[in-house]
Amino acid sequence: MTGATGRVALVTGASSGIGAATAGLLAVRGMRVVVNYLRNTKAADEVVTGIEAAGGQAMAVQADVREAAAVESMVEQVQAAWGGIDVLVHNALIPYAVKSFQDMTWEELGGKIDAEMYAAFAVTKAVLPAMSEQGWGRIIYISTGLSRRPRAGMIALGAAKAALEQFARYLAQELGPQGITVNIVAAGPVEDTRMGSALDEEIKQRQVALTPVGRLARPADVAQAVAFYAGEDNTFMTGTTAAVNGGMSMD
Repeated sequence: MTGATGRVALVTGASSGIGAATAGLLAVRGMRVVVNYLRNTKAADEVVTGIEAAGGQAMAVQADVREAAAVESMVEQVQAAWGGIDVLVHNALIPYAVKSFQDMTWEELGGKIDAEMYAAFAVTKAVLPAMSEQGWGRIIYISTGLSRRPRAGMIALGAAKAALEQFARYLAQELGPQGITVNIVAAGPVEDTRMGSALDEEIKQRQVALTPVGRLARPADVAQAVAFYAGEDNTFMTGTTAAVNGGMSMD
């Protein structure tokens, strides 16, 4: 293990995909990792087993991040075992409808925005007291390039993630004086994830053709950006967005 810090990192939605890759990498970097999951106990336990086999420390904790009481219970469990949470990686994917605006109900659009923001609100509120008390914290939200660049049928996800990104910037402004950084990792299409598997082969090849690097992102690519933001030495970047998309879009 390199750069062991003993910091405690909570990764929401960490039983597969980006969350699992991030949990594994943060453990390699010496953090004690909380693998949050919603339903798949077996997959979460496998992530923990993999981390422990590599010499790291991890625990799996079930909680629906859309429920404040469940989030509070999870954080209490972690505090009892390891103390306060130093690093929050909010990655859990809130379900959403894929359809045009004209076919969409307010429950589908407004419901996604509400659930996205409520989950971010709940997990952030729960971890902040310990971060504020020690004057150190890292908060990283996983977003998507669809927040800035629309794609057919993705209005619910894109609008919700755009709201999440602005929320993160406001938090960065407010929490900076307390030694807490807040940043966003905006992934392009990622293979081996639930979102990625929804792409048909033709769309996938079209996206690869638009990417200078010549492939779609892998969960490990996104995890690298998260680990950078979570690092002990990364003290001066806050309110920023890392676009992990192989150059598909360049700002």
